[in-house]
Amino acid sequence: MTARPMPGVKGVLFDLDGTLLDHRSAADAAITAWMTARFPGHPRLEEVAALWAVLEGRYLAMWHAGECTHQEQRHHRLTSLCRELAVPVPGDLDSAYADFGERYRQGWTAYPDAAQAVAELGGFALGVLTNGAQRMQEAKVRAIGLADLVGPVLTGEVLGGHFKPSPASYTGAAAALGLAPEQVLLVGDDVDKDVTGPAATGMRSVWLDRLGVEPPPAGFPRITSLTELPRLLR
Repeated sequence: MTARPMPGVKGVLFDLDGTLLDHRSAADAAITAWMTARFPGHPRLEEVAALWAVLEGRYLAMWHAGECTHQEQRHHRLTSLCRELAVPVPGDLDSAYADFGERYRQGWTAYPDAAQAVAELGGFALGVLTNGAQRMQEAKVRAIGLADLVGPVLTGEVLGGHFKPSPASYTGAAAALGLAPEQVLLVGDDVDKDVTGPAATGMRSVWLDRLGVEPPPAGFPRITSLTELPRLLR
């Protein structure tokens, strides 16, 4: 579906990872470097990033559902990765994850289209709606130079424990901007969490499909770059 102008929108919420920040590249490089440093020459090194991405999704979902703590999901991810690759599980999981985390932080980079697109949205109430941990997501926004541009960073930790795609996450985020859901547009790369999920509350959405190779879900607009967003809203 071709993106068309959206009258009535007064606020814009951005997803963070995969939308403003290139999370996947940073995480892939970090976990591959982490594994290489410990087990150089491991025969499955080329699979590590893909395995980590699967485990990330699985255990973050458990945390969002209240089935484990944020720290426990980190432990689960490392333990499961090591067992899958038949290598020893670190005795100090917190220290091991901190090593990965430092490598990950070094890779935090904004997408080239992020800053300009956000800067061109003067007059709109802006915010970030993300499913990560509050302190980390705030640190990411600062690290990529958008802290003074994007407004409040909103996670489930400050929205009553409600993470995307819970309807309460969208209504809570809209309220944080002082707006009704119908007045807000959510922009993100995840179809379930950022595109179809908000519709249940009346919030509008645009799918950011950076690869431009998938058809959008029926009835929802798609953009392939954030540079298209200001024109869509004006």
